[in-house]
Amino acid sequence: MRKATNFCEYFVICSGNSERQVASIADAIEDGLLKNKMRAVNSKVTKNGLWSLLDYGDVIIHIFLKEVREFYNLERLWIDAKRLRIPKD
Repeated sequence: MRKATNFCEYFVICSGNSERQVASIADAIEDGLLKNKMRAVNSKVTKNGLWSLLDYGDVIIHIFLKEVREFYNLERLWIDAKRLRIPKD
């Protein structure tokens, strides 16, 4: 992201299949990073649980309900940023 913007190094964009799964993904990320003594600078969850945002300074994590991710299409907005795909297990 550094070549596309000046406020972070990486966006992590992922999605869940339900509101509960979106919340669970966010909780798991926060718990995992807390174990490594990393705390979010800011975190937001939409009132209906469709989108969670975790801001760790240089890394900003977006967790969407699948349909919401498709609607906002952040990948399109940041088309100039280099993409790294993480393979599914």
